[in-house]
Amino acid sequence: MELALERMIAPVIGAPVRPFTEETGSKLDISVIFTSVDATLTALKEAGSLAASLGGRITLVVPQIVPYPLPLASPPVLVDFNERRLRVIASQCRVETRVSIYLCRDPLETLQSVLKPHSLVVVGSRRRWWPTREKRLAAKLRRFGHQVVVTERE
Repeated sequence: MELALERMIAPVIGAPVRPFTEETGSKLDISVIFTSVDATLTALKEAGSLAASLGGRITLVVPQIVPYPLPLASPPVLVDFNERRLRVIASQCRVETRVSIYLCRDPLETLQSVLKPHSLVVVGSRRRWWPTREKRLAAKLRRFGHQVVVTERE
């Protein structure tokens, strides 16, 4: 797997807290996978309450797919546009939040390489009686050994 870009928007903080650093490994890191704007907002709300009660922080992981005809470094949607949009979404959280954008061909392969083993992952989904794309993603992440929470919205 080849990552052309890993862009961090760090930190987006709703309330004043200590700076987001890799050195503070004692904090619980909750990963929220970006699926859609509405579902991700629901997932961020759930992750925010988890992080606040457990003293953790949130990482919003955004695998941005670049189709094969394009070079991996030239996505069809500008990274700057996504960065601004995601900064607004992440600012809704009241806990320490970091946003990581990954340009990739295969989002599942990217998530496999980016997430730490046995990560706590929150995925937002729409409430349906059939398995949605997000619920199938959550099942695959569970098979990889991650602890996954699926939040559903109407």
